[in-house]
Parts: sequence; C-alpha cells; structure tokens
Amino acid sequence: MVCRFERVLVHSGKIGVRMRTVKIIVDLLMLVFIILSVTRWDGDPTFHIVVGGGCTLFFVIHFALNVKPFKTMTKNFGKLRTKMRLQYIVDVLLLIIWSTAIITGFLAILPYLNEIENISALGRVHGVFARVGCGFAVIHLIQHFKQIGSYFRKAKKHIEAKHTALKVLK
Repeated sequence: MVCRFERVLVHSGKIGVRMRTVKIIVDLLMLVFIILSVTRWDGDPTFHIVVGGGCTLFFVIHFALNVKPFKTMTKNFGKLRTKMRLQYIVDVLLLIIWSTAIITGFLAILPYLNEIENISALGRVHGVFARVGCGFAVIHLIQHFKQIGSYFRKAKKHIEAKHTALKVLK
C-alpha cells in the first residue's frame, strides 16, 4: 500500500515545473563536475581543487533543494515501501560518503598550499570516499531513472506545445 506522502515524493505532483527544472539542472551540473574531477585529475591539483569546489557547491544546493522530502522520508521511514527505503538508505549513504570526501578534500588542500608533500593519507581517504561516492551516485541515478525519463518526456511535450502555440499565433 502506498501512503499519501509517498505518492507526493514519487510523482512530484506538488513541485512546479520550474523547481523540477532547477533540480535537474543542479543534478546535471553536479554530475558533470564529478566526472570532470575524476577524469581530468591528471596530476593538476589546481584544476581538481576548483572542480571540487564546484562539486561542493552543487552538493550543498542539491541537498538544500531536497531537504523537505528527505525529512519526510526520515520521519516516516517505517511506513515506506521497500523500494523507497532502499532509495532513502542510498541517499543517507551518499550524504555521509560525499560529506566525508568533501571534508577530506578540503583538509588536503591546506598541506598542498603550504607545499607539504606528505598528504598521502588524506589524499587516499579522499580518493576512496570519492570513488565509493561515484558508485553510489550511479546507483542513485539508476533508482531515479524513471523519474528522470518522465521529466524529460514532460519537458519535450511542454516544448512541443509551446512550439505549436507559436505556429498558431503566426
């Protein structure tokens, strides 16, 4: 049985098109910055630091935009179906893992700026949590694949409707 708040969370019927668009844009930018930080890390710490700062910014914005459903799921965890519980657990793990990756990343910047070479422990911890975080981000994307597809289908219909309306007005 699906409870009322779960339908709101799944279908996002209460969230306006603009807010969903903002959330998708933030999610896509966060994904791009994560990919850049992993793939372009060719020994250039400055690039990695800047991109990591961008990842952090989008992580904070993403969490702020999703804090209400997160609180609702926390409060009503016992009433959730198994699928929603798994999504919630992945979300909590992502929050812990990425927070740790961000904190260890920022802690590793200070020795780098002071030209202290022995940052291998912090760097390794940061690297491990970042890679594990990437894995959980993929799981998170898979869990929300239907919602993402639905958003893009609705956006396409919305754009087509506007295009048709403009043709009629001409």
